[in-house]
Amino acid sequence: MQRWDRVEAFIEVVRLGTFSAAANHLKVSTSHISRLVSQLENQLGIQLLYRTTRQIRLTDAGALYMEHCQHLFDGLKDAEQALSELQAKPRGLLKLTSATTFGERYIAPLVNEFQCLHPDLEVYMHFTNRPVELIEEGFDIAIRMGVLKDSSLIARRLCDRREYVVGSQDYFRQTPPPHTLAELGQHRCLVGSRPNWLFDSNGQRREVRVESCWTGNSGPALLDAALKGLGLAQLPDYYVAPHLASGELIAVLEPFQHHDTAVWAVYPRHRHLSPKIRQLVDYLVANMSRVLPNTPSL
Repeated sequence: MQRWDRVEAFIEVVRLGTFSAAANHLKVSTSHISRLVSQLENQLGIQLLYRTTRQIRLTDAGALYMEHCQHLFDGLKDAEQALSELQAKPRGLLKLTSATTFGERYIAPLVNEFQCLHPDLEVYMHFTNRPVELIEEGFDIAIRMGVLKDSSLIARRLCDRREYVVGSQDYFRQTPPPHTLAELGQHRCLVGSRPNWLFDSNGQRREVRVESCWTGNSGPALLDAALKGLGLAQLPDYYVAPHLASGELIAVLEPFQHHDTAVWAVYPRHRHLSPKIRQLVDYLVANMSRVLPNTPSL
């Protein structure tokens, strides 16, 4: 422990420029600081500081030692800060953005529960299906779907997400179900905001552009069109789960279902993550499965 005291004295002398300033900062006497630095030099067997009546200067050895010791103390401060933040309560304004339907159905109820637990927290939720520039637009967290693009942002997986190609029983009474991706060209297809459908073909991600007889940028509207027998639609599990369970919708092309997709909480990379972001993301991860519908296995 004596070595740490000596190293701390040395760092503060260099950082503040004088023995007396270091002594004031550490709340000890100037003579005690001088003695600790001298003991450190004796222990290392090398001079770290040039001392004059007017100033101090680092020796070459002192500069090298300072560089390495500063990293140690920065790490110690980071560790203490992390522990402090671990116990801190979420407070202040938290801005979150999410895709509309998923956010309204599943994210908002969990965020509302979290705010009930932390009344000092203010929440602003913005639901949109357009890509949001997280940092530029001032959001703390974004909920994003599917396969993420490379990014400097941190992403935590909230839950799996499966895409199903579905049609109604009425539709399949009129048209035989497809068994290959090539057969999609023989079907009426309903297309949402994404023009290509995502599949897995021989272990490789494959996007298939389908000919659309219906196009819209609303998931609920797309689901309604599929339920009414207008054609095939590719929709995420959280839309179709209850309708697959009831038999209203039938899933097809199961061998080509793409599995490498999920729902993510994405947030900027900070050296010290604020309690409101860290604890909310932890809460979402812990509770997501509780609010999602169960999807029948294919």
